[in-house]
Amino acid sequence: MSGCHNADPATVSRRGAGGRGGTSGSSLDSRCGECRRKARGASAAAAAAASLVVLSRPLASPPLSAPRGAMEALLLLLVAALVPRPGRASDVIELGDDDFESGLADRALALVEFYAPWCGHCKRLAPEYESAATRLNGIVPLVKVDCTANSNTCNKYGVSGYPTLKIFRNGEESGTYDGPRTADGIVSHLKKQAGPASVALRSESFEKFISEKDAAVVGFFKELFGDAHSEYMKAASNLRDHYRFGHTNDEALVKKYEPDGEGLILFRPQHLSNKFEDDLVRYPEDKITTGKIKKFLQENIFGICPHMTEDNKELIQGKDLLVAYYDVDYEKNPKGSNYWRNRVMKVAKGFLDSGHKLNFAVASRKTFGHELAEFGLDSSSEDVPVVAIRTAKGEKYVMQEEFSRDGKALERFLQDYFDGKLKRYLKSEPVPESNDGPVKVVVAENFDEIVNADGKDVLVEFYAPWCGHCKNLEPKYKELGEKLSQDPNIIIAKMDATANDVPLPYEVRGFPTIYFSPAGSKDSPKKYEGGREVSDFISYLKREATYPPILQEDEKPKKKKKSAPKEDL
Repeated sequence: MSGCHNADPATVSRRGAGGRGGTSGSSLDSRCGECRRKARGASAAAAAAASLVVLSRPLASPPLSAPRGAMEALLLLLVAALVPRPGRASDVIELGDDDFESGLADRALALVEFYAPWCGHCKRLAPEYESAATRLNGIVPLVKVDCTANSNTCNKYGVSGYPTLKIFRNGEESGTYDGPRTADGIVSHLKKQAGPASVALRSESFEKFISEKDAAVVGFFKELFGDAHSEYMKAASNLRDHYRFGHTNDEALVKKYEPDGEGLILFRPQHLSNKFEDDLVRYPEDKITTGKIKKFLQENIFGICPHMTEDNKELIQGKDLLVAYYDVDYEKNPKGSNYWRNRVMKVAKGFLDSGHKLNFAVASRKTFGHELAEFGLDSSSEDVPVVAIRTAKGEKYVMQEEFSRDGKALERFLQDYFDGKLKRYLKSEPVPESNDGPVKVVVAENFDEIVNADGKDVLVEFYAPWCGHCKNLEPKYKELGEKLSQDPNIIIAKMDATANDVPLPYEVRGFPTIYFSPAGSKDSPKKYEGGREVSDFISYLKREATYPPILQEDEKPKKKKKSAPKEDL
């Protein structure tokens, strides 16, 4: 079912059709209110300008005197300033149902964004997408398709949420774009896709290649086109989305880096150079295979403590991870950024060398302010880092002691973590004092008590207070709870997912998201994908519930008894 972050293109196209292929008419104007206001403003300003010109030039008037002419010119300039001026042409190509296939047919590579004008995520992406399009102009075209006006194209490519980004090669869909959504990230990702999988390097280009801000993998081959080189090129093609590959048979370079004549080296970013680990890592295996190269890079690409950004976070997160958040900025303050990173690395290396397992990273408190909020931490600028751990299971721990320059506070925090002495952090609303309504209110603190209750089937809605779909569902969901209020085996529940931590394995990406947690299978909840009428929920529960639902029947109005006819006296 569609939620606040998802929509059916066919449905959306009926909301308004001011765009390509739509129906005209004020009641179906698909432009947002701001656009309509701007359009009305522009028309009014233009009309005012015309009126002022007419008023200032009466019929049969004598030639303008110099003072009067100057005043009229000034007046016209002032009015012209009120008329909105169009911005420069966009570097993003807009295509639709009529020209989508022809517009992509001759393009070796293109990135396409399927969007809706009303979508908040699309609006946030727009400036990044535009900036990337400008920087990639002439290299890779960036395209957008308005799904509210071009539902045929969007339906053809299975678009069900916005924005959806896909990569096309020669007019054919190549796959979903799962890279970063910042301008820098889009540019970096598409440059890897646009060029060869591995760049041929000579002495004059080698230093520049390994000096860029992302790590570089270089294969050294005395002879090209052998088995090892072929396998390396295959690995580069398969892994190009995440890593930069180069190769060379330059005699001087091979002699310097691989005297045996064959091998590959990972060059870590030079701005992250430190005394705790090597700047380059040699591939340790005798045989070069795609699988072994992938494993080698996954284990070594980031080193002890990488700089986590919006562009690489998906490769770093998802594991047991400690992050130190502070004012990381390698563009403006590389020395200060490395100052705190080195202190984290010193402590981290001590624990890793003693056999403990944990991943480490540093990140900008400004960029990841939303994560700090999830830990109950303040994202405002501080002189020292704040530290938190999130495990692969979603458990969270926060370092309460202030980070010390000697690293002792971090040492104590880590020792307590490994000793199992830390209390988990839970973002939770207060447990309700009274919870007797037909729909039980769930918060993080009582989630186990209600949703994971033994012997109970639980239907739980994860909602957001601002979500329109959730508001529409509320009276129906309440009615469902009332109908099942006498059933001792089924609980109807809801949880504000914006104010409470959602535990694993529940996954909430849009609102409302509804799960059924069956009795006896609390580790395997089922995502509800059915309709949202009361009858839909009841039909689902009749199929899935452990015991047949006990329904409270609607009270029927009592019929009035017919009075006996009166006897005539």
